[in-house]
Amino acid sequence: MKILILGSNGQVGFELTQIVDSAIALTRDQVDFSVPGQISEIIDQYKPDIVVNAVAYTAVDKAESEPSLAMLINAVAVQELARVCAKHDAWCIHYSTDYVFDGSADTPYKETDPVNPLGIYGQTKLAGERYIQAETDKHIILRTSWVYSWRGANFVKTMLRLADERESLNVVNDQHGCPTYAGDIALVTKHIIEQLNKNPQLNGIYHLTGSDSTTWFEFAKAIFECSGKTISLNPIATTEFPTPAKRPKYSILDNAKLESRFGLVLPGYKQSLNSCLDRIAFA
Repeated sequence: MKILILGSNGQVGFELTQIVDSAIALTRDQVDFSVPGQISEIIDQYKPDIVVNAVAYTAVDKAESEPSLAMLINAVAVQELARVCAKHDAWCIHYSTDYVFDGSADTPYKETDPVNPLGIYGQTKLAGERYIQAETDKHIILRTSWVYSWRGANFVKTMLRLADERESLNVVNDQHGCPTYAGDIALVTKHIIEQLNKNPQLNGIYHLTGSDSTTWFEFAKAIFECSGKTISLNPIATTEFPTPAKRPKYSILDNAKLESRFGLVLPGYKQSLNSCLDRIAFA
């Protein structure tokens, strides 16, 4: 079975390359999603059985001023990817986001709940999902949230940096979600890959997040407690920290479908956070 990982230098893509044996791993520089036709050339060249797409435009605020580029990478290029995967009868595994929801719920979102993205980023990711569904039945779409890792740019690394630069920090405390470790996403993806050839009926959309929910403020507090760093933290409302893009205030996803079909339960964020901090300490 030939596996192609696109975006192998990203947070999730890198973790996946470490645990999936003999995968062909291409960085974002090697396959540019902003160049039409390049994806088709790559797939035609390697003829993989499974393609894992870990490439995305993820600059949530910047997307508001770059909607065309965000749409090109998150939707148009994804449609090309799904179409060429169908041509080669290859599985397409793709990562999406909690931002496809508007955050108006008060119970965890299921895969079947109505979508209503608030901003350009969520709109383009939802468009990518729909293109995949329209182009090929052999797809797995994994919606995740609040992704962090020991490498790259993410909330955990930002908090650790700010703790060394400031004595106090204001952090939003009215947005609720599930922090998800990139290493856990990779492990789940590997398990899914191993199951696909045995059961093609597993196709569809799945929610894949850490088991525990929290707020950005509480997550920051856990980061400092686990890392041993000292800083004064102040909880604030979203209205006190305006951003170009609106964030869903409630984006907790329900993992029940993933758990029932694959028998997978992700750890809580504090357990995985310790693993992440250990990696940072020795990086």
